[in-house]
Amino acid sequence: MEYGLASYIWTQDVSKVLRLARGIEAGMVFVNTQNVRDLRQPFGGVKASGTGREGGEYSFEVFAEMKNVCISMGDHPIPKWGV
Repeated sequence: MEYGLASYIWTQDVSKVLRLARGIEAGMVFVNTQNVRDLRQPFGGVKASGTGREGGEYSFEVFAEMKNVCISMGDHPIPKWGV
């Protein structure tokens, strides 16, 4: 399949759910319900349905850029490369 946003499983067999959920290539698996979720849960798909997750704490990584800032607080020798 080209897309993999969500999948839906309707069953009362919990062992079947766990086995199927591991094998399904989708970002979300709903069991015995439609797309009802807490907005703090991660939302997103796989393949052509997108990459990454958003929602709750997962949104920070999607909408943020990381930056490394190094500050020297004392005197130390700085090597001269290429000289």
